Amino acid sequence: MSFNTFGHMFRVSTWGESHGKALGCVVDGCPPGITFTKDEIQFYLDKRRPAQSKYTTQRREPDQVKILSGVLPEGDGLITTGAPVSMIIENIDQRSKDYSDIARKYRPGHADYVYDVKYGLHDYRGGGRSSARETAARVAAGALARRVIPRVVIRGAVIAIGPHEIDRNYWDWDEVDRNPFFSPDARTVKIFSDYLDDVRKKGSSAGAVIEVVAEHVPAGLGAPLYGKLDQDIVSGLMSINAVKGVEIGEGFSVAKLQGEENADEMRIDTDGSPIFLSNHAGGILGGISTGQLIVARFAIKPTSSILIKQRSIDADHREIDIATYGRHDPCVGIRAVPVGEAMIACTIADHFLRQRGQKGCA
Repeated sequence: MSFNTFGHMFRVSTWGESHGKALGCVVDGCPPGITFTKDEIQFYLDKRRPAQSKYTTQRREPDQVKILSGVLPEGDGLITTGAPVSMIIENIDQRSKDYSDIARKYRPGHADYVYDVKYGLHDYRGGGRSSARETAARVAAGALARRVIPRVVIRGAVIAIGPHEIDRNYWDWDEVDRNPFFSPDARTVKIFSDYLDDVRKKGSSAGAVIEVVAEHVPAGLGAPLYGKLDQDIVSGLMSINAVKGVEIGEGFSVAKLQGEENADEMRIDTDGSPIFLSNHAGGILGGISTGQLIVARFAIKPTSSILIKQRSIDADHREIDIATYGRHDPCVGIRAVPVGEAMIACTIADHFLRQRGQKGCA
């Protein structure tokens, strides 16, 4: 199985399975001299960690990161040497027996069938590489990427769960860390809670939409045509398991606008620098950053593992009914917030290093 690596200058390879002994990442191309602490990596892993509320899987993984290579001690922390940085996260709460009765059955919405078609087998124990568990490694890599671009602030929030959306008039970034839904609108917390309680009781699941905003991204990152910054952001976000749609800026809503409504007009600020009067483009024009906020949204499908019986087939092409037991997120989109942040951090760090290599500065 190839294609476990993304990025060009800041290259991330992830490895490991949901029910293997461990998973992790190797970051190749991280510049030497980047200082960080293990706690800075752990901070973001803790945001993604399961079993922090009844609205996520109750699989209890501490997700404690260990840094194996590419660093030297530096004061109270570490400093990168320029060699590949390898990080490992051990799995300690696997229950593979929960999946033994579906070893040859294809779960609707899962990758079981297509993995069997492509590779001749599939890892039925939680989905293997197709499991959301793989994203822990991306979050570790994203935490390191943030140290490559320390001026850039990257924050994410859940803006919709099922049919319920936040009210942007009440957006408060501080609120995101005060509730289990990563919602920036305090008024939606009870709405999301009541909705997911009902979904859980039915044995079903729900989807979500996440918005990620990157602030203080310098203008000029990205390249025309086949090296566009938004192209790579979309690719990175779409690579997250369970993502089915990505948009930048106004996204699909631009189809409802007319030219004068969509264009981001410009003026000269009091300090003589150019400013944009709006940001429909989401901070990227022609594949190159404008210096404005980069805004991306992605949609996560409902968790495929549900208790409700569904029609399917097995590996012998017999028709069956199947329900999936075990521990699963009723809304896996909730824990996708730090994952989306990580993918955008890695992408911007990659383009930052490309710019520095191409122009000698960034």
